[in-house]
Amino acid sequence: METRAAVSVGSESTLSQVVDFKKLQNGSDIRGVAVDGVEGEPVNLTEAVAEAIGAAFAAWLLDKKNADFSTKLRVSLGTDSRVSAKSIQSAVARGISGAGLDVIEYGMASTPAMFNSTLTVRDDLFCPVQGAIMITASHLPYNRNGLKFFTSDGGLGKKDITDILSRAEKIYHVMSNESTEAAAAVADKIVHSVDYMEQYTADLVDAVRKGAGGVERPLEGFHIVVDAGNGAGGFFAGRVLEPLGAVTTGSQFLDPDGMFPNHIPNPEDKKAMESITKAVLDQKADLGIIFDTDVDRAAAVDSSGKELNRNRLIALLAAIVLEQHPGTTIVTDSVTSDGLTTFIEQKLGGKHHRFKRGYKNVIDEGIRLNTVGEETHLAIETSGHGALKENHWLDDGAYLMVKLLIKLAAAKVSGEASGSKVLSDLIADLEDPAISSELRFKIDQSHPDIGSGGFKAYGEQVLDKLDQLVASDANLKKAPVNHEGIRVSGYGGWFLLRLSLHDPVLPLNIEGPSMEATKKLGEFVLSAVKEFGALDTSALQKYVA
Repeated sequence: METRAAVSVGSESTLSQVVDFKKLQNGSDIRGVAVDGVEGEPVNLTEAVAEAIGAAFAAWLLDKKNADFSTKLRVSLGTDSRVSAKSIQSAVARGISGAGLDVIEYGMASTPAMFNSTLTVRDDLFCPVQGAIMITASHLPYNRNGLKFFTSDGGLGKKDITDILSRAEKIYHVMSNESTEAAAAVADKIVHSVDYMEQYTADLVDAVRKGAGGVERPLEGFHIVVDAGNGAGGFFAGRVLEPLGAVTTGSQFLDPDGMFPNHIPNPEDKKAMESITKAVLDQKADLGIIFDTDVDRAAAVDSSGKELNRNRLIALLAAIVLEQHPGTTIVTDSVTSDGLTTFIEQKLGGKHHRFKRGYKNVIDEGIRLNTVGEETHLAIETSGHGALKENHWLDDGAYLMVKLLIKLAAAKVSGEASGSKVLSDLIADLEDPAISSELRFKIDQSHPDIGSGGFKAYGEQVLDKLDQLVASDANLKKAPVNHEGIRVSGYGGWFLLRLSLHDPVLPLNIEGPSMEATKKLGEFVLSAVKEFGALDTSALQKYVA
């Protein structure tokens, strides 16, 4: 199937297209539709829009760095495997170079590598750069694309993205065919292309060797399969695992294909996890590793086919981190299980700080706790976004897997054990819930009950009602410390109802020791929310039935 970008740069139709730049913001990222062909999804991340965003980031960076042009600032650009990657990268490069900054193109890269390029000191790679942009839309469908921004201080926040989009909108309105052609002429002269991934992968290899006591090939004898889902993570097999001595036979979907023909590159996706699990069992491999599209998330599978993702991955990394830093705080998002809390605090001797959903929220909370004197070394979300203090608080899926590889390699070198049982044994005492479900209640924004406060105010009304009813039920206990929504324990399980960060949706997470227990929790929630006419509770009605 052939897919093409929807518009030509600088065409009259593109430059005259009305674009709502505010709708391109997705928290601390930019996301939009970049490829035509999906019904009901008109293109709004055109090449002209991308060029304006590039110019806006350049202006923002100049202000941030207080640059006076005596030293030219540099911005690195990388992409995942999306079909629109090259055209969007070229457009962003025009915007940046047209604003007077140097551009270094990496081609296909990973999101973590882009941040690292702001820290690396290496003249032949034009590093360090002062700003970096990853062109990706993570695990979203082929027609989407987006941008993530970095400086040496880390990823940009929501306010920064709002500022950049505001600047971009103003730039967009004064763009012309002539200005685009002039920017293209400048870009042709000053854009450099280098292979930064050579440096990034070498750093990962060195980290494993160092962790294994300096052994050159510490993974000799290990069979590890990688599933990149046709995203940008295929490098991990040949450029990280094989130099360390591992056999990678049976690795799959390493070649980039922006149509993602095999499965969604997403460690939370059921089909994706089934795929890597099958590969591990078919190959009789020691370990399986799977990445999302831009490699900032990851998960693993042990030799028995047990998935090491979500609560299990958090528990595993917490066990490794707490060996190095006894008593430290582990920050997670709000939907982690009660069993994980018990494991971290009672089995490992650490402290579990459950915070909000959103990987940036979780990471920023980890950073904040350190500034107020609470030692924290790991901040990780159930989605697979995880960041370590030792790695500059960067959510790096490849580095998380390196931590697992170091444990494997060190155990083998020391004669302690061999194979992924080393990892599985670390979380043997973690209690997995028998039943775990997530349901989503959509809020109909056109419903007459939605007042001037919009869906967020309506969602808060739902949560307030639920809060009132919990207090009157002796079987239920509200969590004493909770940073998001309403979390309640009862019948041996728990539920969390919260308002989505960006969408008119109330997600409900329920976990319990049996279907009967979770059904009772679901029935209670349904009794509390059934009076809200704008709320679609059909999924919960079906669940309790």
